[in-house]
Amino acid sequence: MDSSEFKVFRKRLGKTQKEMGELLGISLKAICSYEQGWRSIPTHVERQLLFMISRKFDGENQQENCWEILDCPPERKVQCPAWEFNSGKFCWFINGTICECKSCKSWEEKIKICKKCAVTKSFLD
Repeated sequence: MDSSEFKVFRKRLGKTQKEMGELLGISLKAICSYEQGWRSIPTHVERQLLFMISRKFDGENQQENCWEILDCPPERKVQCPAWEFNSGKFCWFINGTICECKSCKSWEEKIKICKKCAVTKSFLD
């Protein structure tokens, strides 16, 4: 996530920088640094922010489970943690999901795939 995305999501949540810092458990200075591009946004902060966005706008989308949207075959579903833990709306949040027929080794690799996916786009756009 880059600084401009961070700022857009904060504003979509209707939060000031101070309020965002309180929600994320970090300082106002850190929020300012993220938005100015002086500091990179840590993975745990990005995940928390995306989680809040997904929950805030869930009622607008009435999102289906990822395996329904992507029409996953049964043999792939049973290998996927999103299916195992009945978390098809949170597949983007769970490491080890079998997106694009493979499991990603890092959050950075995973979220790049997820941001292009219809499941995540439903609340990001």
